[in-house]
This record gives sequence, C-alpha cells and structure tokens, in this order.
Amino acid sequence: MNKAELVDEVSSEVGLTKKDVNNVVDAITSAITNSLAQKERVTLVGFGTFQVQRRKERQGVNPQTKAKIKIPAKNVPKFKPGKNLREAVE
Repeated sequence: MNKAELVDEVSSEVGLTKKDVNNVVDAITSAITNSLAQKERVTLVGFGTFQVQRRKERQGVNPQTKAKIKIPAKNVPKFKPGKNLREAVE
C-alpha cells in the first residue's frame, strides 16, 4: 500500500475528503519526523513505538575492491510494533 492508497482507504472509511485525509497523513508523518529529529520517542498505543537508536561504528568491505572500510556511527530510526499490530500480523 502506498500513500495514495492509504489516503483513499481512510477517506472512504471516515467520510472525509481525500484532500483533508492527505493533509492529516502529512501532518502525522511530519510530527513523527520532527519528534525523531529531536531524539524523542513516539508511542502509538496498540500500534507501536518509533525511536532513535545509535548505531555503532563498524568495519565493512567495499564489494568492488574488497578493501576494508570504516562505516561511521550514526543515528537510525527504529520501529517496535505494539501488541495489537503483532497479533494482527500473526
């Protein structure tokens, strides 16, 4: 499912226009992104938790030259599904 399909489905389910639903989806993703940029945790009870985790520096290999390279440490977004989401997928 892509964003347009999500907007269509939510629009038909709640009875709002596609433009309104698109604005809501944009606002939600923007709010989550801004919170993660500030290294805050975002918890949606029953759905899951978005958080920022630090990935350590590690050793890698260039696939073309087989030379060892150093991959720097960085922050990455992580998602941990909630109980309801895990149960729905099983």
